[in-house]
Amino acid sequence: MFKEIAHEYLPPILVRLLQKLRGGGISFGGDYATWTDAKAHSSGYDADDILAKVLAATLKVKRGEAAFERDSVVFDRVQYTWPVLAGLMWAAARNDGRLNVLDFGGALGGSYFQNRKFLEVLADVRWNVVEQGHYVKSGKKHIQDEILRFYPTISACMLENTPNVILLSSVLQYLEKPINILQELRNVGAAVMIIDKTPLANIHGDKLLIQQVPTSIYSASYPMWVLSFATLSEELERHWRIVNRFLGPEGHVRSKDGLSFSFEGLLLEAC
Repeated sequence: MFKEIAHEYLPPILVRLLQKLRGGGISFGGDYATWTDAKAHSSGYDADDILAKVLAATLKVKRGEAAFERDSVVFDRVQYTWPVLAGLMWAAARNDGRLNVLDFGGALGGSYFQNRKFLEVLADVRWNVVEQGHYVKSGKKHIQDEILRFYPTISACMLENTPNVILLSSVLQYLEKPINILQELRNVGAAVMIIDKTPLANIHGDKLLIQQVPTSIYSASYPMWVLSFATLSEELERHWRIVNRFLGPEGHVRSKDGLSFSFEGLLLEAC
């Protein structure tokens, strides 16, 4: 209940302060030279207990027992990210009300369930999640339907779909080589790409930290990039035009070692 009230009525800086005072909140630390080194000092994201919690929460949303799920925590009210929803509807409007999403790293379809109330008015919707194998297996068994589908690779998704929008929500920072994935996604042919909840900073080079998740959510730690906005935008502008840059609900953050960064999003249009 505290989390729901705090996120609904308080500015992000006060939410983070209250979380720290209560001993909770996600933290970020370290400055690692290589992905291998950071991975060796973290537990990882692929633990079965994390998937089990995400599945249980997602099923509650699917059955209508909860309105919204984020990081395996359920809420009574949907917390919309309006720029993301605007980007999805913009992509559909460009294609006669038809939306075909490639949701890379979309877990068990949380972004689809978050926005489905608005998506229901569209002429046609296909939502395709590309994820790790154990998420795909669980998604196909428990979640998949005629709209929401799960695939292990981008190429497998492309065999059955022609996406008109790519969604990268809270995923680039957890990839060993995020630029490689962006380069692969160029070949999808989507007119719109939405990047959301991604740590960006005005720094010369990317920084590699470890994100520590509090036990109140689930016990885990994993490598996380803080991406240089200059480097990222240089790569993106080879194929995309930045239409909008927006601050995410997580807002501005500081690591344990004093690195300042922000969780941000970008709405992009293919050049």
